Amino acid sequence: MFRSHPWIGCLVGLLFSLPATAYSLPDWAPALERDHTLVQTSLYTRHFSPDPEHTNQQDLISIELHNPNRWLAGTAWFKNSFDQPTWYFYAGREFPLWQTDQGLSVRAKLTGGLLRGYKGEYRDNIPLNHLGIAPAALPSIGVQWGKFESDLIVFGTAGMMITAGVRL
Repeated sequence: MFRSHPWIGCLVGLLFSLPATAYSLPDWAPALERDHTLVQTSLYTRHFSPDPEHTNQQDLISIELHNPNRWLAGTAWFKNSFDQPTWYFYAGREFPLWQTDQGLSVRAKLTGGLLRGYKGEYRDNIPLNHLGIAPAALPSIGVQWGKFESDLIVFGTAGMMITAGVRL
């Protein structure tokens, strides 16, 4: 079973706690400061081509660190479509689409990273999983109202998930 090392969380936390002026970063690089943390869980999952082996109960829990320029880094744990514990380590960016005067906003998000957890007979159910770790890119569209957020995430041609979370 894959176990995350405690130093990974410490390193990510350290990177987001440092002031952006501590380094001479190029103008395009994301600022190394934390604006907020988003903690999410899954509410609903649907596979586009249901299979008796698929589970729609993912039990997702994710933590994302966001900076003021809408860049993010995160990790998620969930049960994959075949009820196997799976990790997704990722980075990405939010793109604002629309906002009301009442504080409701709609945004798109794109994340990319590494997925680990498809094993055994299900190992080849995701592309490029030859070493047990596969690249992944997940687009989503979401809403935010105050401290609450919800996303509709599409995972390839396999299905989609609705999540809900709170900003800390």
